[in-house]
Amino acid sequence: MHVLAILDHPNPASFSAAIAQKFMEGAKAADHTVELADLHAEGFNPLWSMADIERKDDGVAPPDVVKEQERIARADAICLIFPLFWWGMPSMTKGWVDRVWSWGWAYDQLDDPEKSLQRPRSGVLLIPAGARSDEIENEGYLAAMETAWTKGTFGYFGFSPRKIELLYGSTGSLIRRQSLLEKSYQVGFTLPAPKRLEET
Repeated sequence: MHVLAILDHPNPASFSAAIAQKFMEGAKAADHTVELADLHAEGFNPLWSMADIERKDDGVAPPDVVKEQERIARADAICLIFPLFWWGMPSMTKGWVDRVWSWGWAYDQLDDPEKSLQRPRSGVLLIPAGARSDEIENEGYLAAMETAWTKGTFGYFGFSPRKIELLYGSTGSLIRRQSLLEKSYQVGFTLPAPKRLEET
């Protein structure tokens, strides 16, 4: 498979960047090809603007959006790596989602409200989170993310199968962080092939 890793963190020495590197190492070890989209390093503009809105009228997306859509077109699997930020996506990831996965390209909600216009791709989110698993799960944050992202957003993307991997305690001890890096490697190494929605 060809795997696209989307990294959102402004610091190239961040733990998120290390997670992305380990994930890609695992994918390569499983004989996949890998492409990295480092949104901050590449200067992606996350600001949704009139240029994005006007695309609906003439069908022409802005050049930076076309570039991202071409990357997606090459991919059989996509992994988004970003730190959990106010119990959600950082602004760069959210802007990338808003601008790139646009109406008329990713979905249209006309013939089938839950059907993606994209072919099936395996999708995973690798999300470093400073909180403990009990803090996130007991308060309902994980369930909220599963509903909003797994059942919602990434269905419109055509991700199948799709899952969230929360990397709990990412600000913890060196041993803890090392175990999360190893987990990220394994996620890349065991990345499943895409399946049609009726097969999942």
